[in-house]
Order: sequence, then C-alpha cells, then structure tokens
Amino acid sequence: MTDPKTTVEAMESDALQRCAELRADGINHAVPVPANLKNSPGKSPAEWAYQRIILYMKAFEEALNDAEVMAMGFTGGPSGILRIQGVGFHAPDLVTFSGVNEAGEMMQAIQHISQLNVMLRAMPRPVDQPTPERIGFQLARALEQAEEQTDEIGDAAQADAPATS
Repeated sequence: MTDPKTTVEAMESDALQRCAELRADGINHAVPVPANLKNSPGKSPAEWAYQRIILYMKAFEEALNDAEVMAMGFTGGPSGILRIQGVGFHAPDLVTFSGVNEAGEMMQAIQHISQLNVMLRAMPRPVDQPTPERIGFQLARALEQAEEQTDEIGDAAQADAPATS
C-alpha cells in the first residue's frame, strides 16, 4: 500500500515528471530530473532548487568548448560575473553560489528561493588553468553519490524496522 498523498503532493509529483525547453534548433533541451533525485516530503524547497540547479549547470557545461568555463551573470549593479566554484543551500529557503570574479576576487551570492534567478554564461577559461574546470559535472556526481547513500540508509532502516500488519 502506498502512503496517501495530498492533492498538492499528487499534483507536484505529476508536474515534476514533466519539463520542456524548446529552442530554435527544434530540439528539446530540457534537463530531466533523474529518478533517484526525486523530491521527497523531507526535502526543503532550497535543497530541491539546489539539486535542479546543479543539473542545469552540468547540462550547460556540456555545450562549452575547452576554451570556456561556466560563470553566473548578475544584473542591477556593478557585480559583473561569478565563475562558479561551489553551490550550496541552507534549508529551508537559501541557495548560495561561491567563486571568483574576472579579477580573481572571492565572491558569494546568497539568494532566497522566492527570488532565485540564475543566469549561466560562458566565459574564457583562465589562462593559468590548463583544462577547463567543470564544476557542474563534479557537483552532479557528488549529488548522485549523496542520494545513493541516503537511499541505502533508508533501505537499511526500513529492513531493521519491526514488521507491522
């Protein structure tokens, strides 16, 4: 028997399976969420946004050449761009981006999920970096490993739980 769902949970579950991003080339560039990264009742909106942003970062990096790295652009001020070196969240409602600007100065953006707006940009790879740093790929791997460990812990706890009828 499955756990009962509220109407909102059922609608969200159904909606999360759908995504689309059509472009002029006629190809759907949507970034699907892998089954092991499903939204769960214990996951905060910040954690859920963090996980999906990582998937978008990885997909964006797949289109870059070896002379480019990913950065995040800002609007509304002289902040310029942030070459992303880390992404995080603080439940229930903050997402963070850390890295450096064009001059190599440390930067960190902290955004509330209600104001979340991320613009990914390609920028030239730093000359002192022999190969491009692909933070999206690194974060996606870490995310998958963390979810696998969480699933294993949950499976072990469920196996140790006394049987109920």
